[in-house]
Amino acid sequence: MASRLVAVITGAATGVGAASARWFAARGYDVLINYRASGDAAAAVSAQCRVAGADVLTVQGDVALDADCRRIADTAREHWGAVAVLINSAGTTLFRPMADLDALDAADFARIFAVNVTGAYQMVRALAPLMTTGGAVVNISSVAGVNGTGSCYAYAASKGALNTLTLALARNLAPGIRVNAVLPGMIEGRWLREGVGDAAYEKVRDGFARSAALETVATPDQIAATAGWLATDAVLMTGQLVTADAGVLLGRPPRVIE
Repeated sequence: MASRLVAVITGAATGVGAASARWFAARGYDVLINYRASGDAAAAVSAQCRVAGADVLTVQGDVALDADCRRIADTAREHWGAVAVLINSAGTTLFRPMADLDALDAADFARIFAVNVTGAYQMVRALAPLMTTGGAVVNISSVAGVNGTGSCYAYAASKGALNTLTLALARNLAPGIRVNAVLPGMIEGRWLREGVGDAAYEKVRDGFARSAALETVATPDQIAATAGWLATDAVLMTGQLVTADAGVLLGRPPRVIE
């Protein structure tokens, strides 16, 4: 059995997943870092977590594949015996204009839902038996699932589905396992920069900041800290969709007409 608490983080090579791995390692957790394709980045995150004192496993796998999810869970069980936290950070999208209804096809929807929704479900199903002393799941969702914005229709729809999945899991896994979601707005970093291109990135970022009540956008570390809080300290919270968007949904106050 594990002598310390264990956190499993999917999509942990970059972005919020990587920041989450570092967050838990810095707080005394051992961590399993899952990645699909970014092996070098995952190795770098693993090294950072080891410097923080964590026992680290790095496991390649595609959460869209149930066999991979079960293999990740089996690896954690064989090495540690139990898991306390699952952060479902793996996600995918396509950057397609919503004005173009022909920009996506059924295969695009299927792949995005397979990772963003089915993958999260499969990871919970695989790891729930290891959360025998109480556990916490945090799904990294998006305000796109609330207001229908984002990189494409399939992404927005998948995050709406992930929000509903969070509620259903929370209701049915209680009282032993708490399940919550974090809903960021824009997050600074490579994912969006690669999606919109270097030339447009700053313009998009500034536009999001201007539309937010707090006049800023999130960093991966800030979203990881919110997810970490939900997993560790928010012991009375389950089934909550926690918006952490700098006030994008709230919006800026209207100008007073004089």
